[in-house]
Amino acid sequence: MVLQIFIISIFVLLLIGVPISFAILGTVGVLIVTTGLTQFAIIPTYMFSGINNFALMAIPFFILSGDIMNEGKLSESLIGFCRKLLGHIRGGLGYAAVLACMMFACLSGAAVATVSAIGGIMLPMLIKDGYDAADSTAVVCTGACTGPIIPPSIPMVVYGVVSGVSVTKMFIGGIVPGLIAGILVMGSWYLMGRKKNYPVEPRQSAREILRSAKKAVPAMMMPVIMMGGMLTGIFTPTEAGVIAVVYAFIIARFVNHSMPMKTLRKVMISSAKSSAVVLLVVGATNVLASVITVARIPQMIGAALTSLSSNPLVILCVINVILLVVGLFVDTIPAVTLMGPIFLPIITNLGIDPVAFGVILVFALVIGLVTPPVGSVLYIGCGISEIRLVDLLKSITPIVFLFIAELFLLTVFPQLITALPNLIIG
Repeated sequence: MVLQIFIISIFVLLLIGVPISFAILGTVGVLIVTTGLTQFAIIPTYMFSGINNFALMAIPFFILSGDIMNEGKLSESLIGFCRKLLGHIRGGLGYAAVLACMMFACLSGAAVATVSAIGGIMLPMLIKDGYDAADSTAVVCTGACTGPIIPPSIPMVVYGVVSGVSVTKMFIGGIVPGLIAGILVMGSWYLMGRKKNYPVEPRQSAREILRSAKKAVPAMMMPVIMMGGMLTGIFTPTEAGVIAVVYAFIIARFVNHSMPMKTLRKVMISSAKSSAVVLLVVGATNVLASVITVARIPQMIGAALTSLSSNPLVILCVINVILLVVGLFVDTIPAVTLMGPIFLPIITNLGIDPVAFGVILVFALVIGLVTPPVGSVLYIGCGISEIRLVDLLKSITPIVFLFIAELFLLTVFPQLITALPNLIIG
């Protein structure tokens, strides 16, 4: 009965449009009233303890660094380099867009920031040069989805906090899946354009490529500094976020000369609002996690899953399907905070590596960013390209199915996730 109340309450509140954090707190209230498992006094206590976490400080810093890089025009140097490098290939501007998305993903850690920064520049450029608007938007949107997978990743920080898993291991575990996703998007672009006479730009000389690479070096050095510092133990992921903010500001202010103090103030206010939304969700979810633990909801769900099969692979595939459905209706970070505490005890009992599951969890929920009805990346792409959603869906659906195929590939072969962290960290 408790499980049914939980499921009905959370989905009814979400379906009627209640913001996710208040839907979670509302579900807590319904559970307290109907079951008497605990008291309302726990809500402020657990909300505070949920966000009173040093590791969570990485989130506002990564958000701020991404906003500074976006406003500071660091994305332009990356786009220039990718265009010089790949522009001479037929359809090369599309490949350059995907590569730029993957490189910016190493800076922002978020899909929305990536599609806004890269798509805002590349999509008008692609459409002006005669590329199909729907196809171009599809590859930029799906390329932007590498943002939460390739390190650093804000959803992985959240999962690391709610699960106690090493955030550094999560970051490293996302490298191979992120690269595979980028290759799948590039392959899709090739298939889209093989019968279309897309323009070819003149091949650039080695000197021109090196010149554009030199301009992009400051932006490309950021992930090197952050990951290098974390892997060598010089600083933690949270401290890496601080380094990212300082580095992005120095480059934007003193190298690109594109960050006046007035703009910085606007960026900091925007980042503070975004961070507050995320942390409110995390705090609310910590309250819910305490209640569902007392109610033994994870054990109930685990028993329901194990009644279907005793095979961990089958159970994990069923969890994937559940995550894909949840991703249709709930944004990535709230979904991570909601699903993580529910499924973590189940996969732990099954002997599944929590790092592998964390990457699978994030990847499954990221797919929801390019599927309606939520699909925030979809709507941003449509807004930039000024195309109809139905036209974009026709082009993006095959890539979404490729992402789903990759999700199950990672499920069957979790070594694609765990091999690199085990090799580097042990």
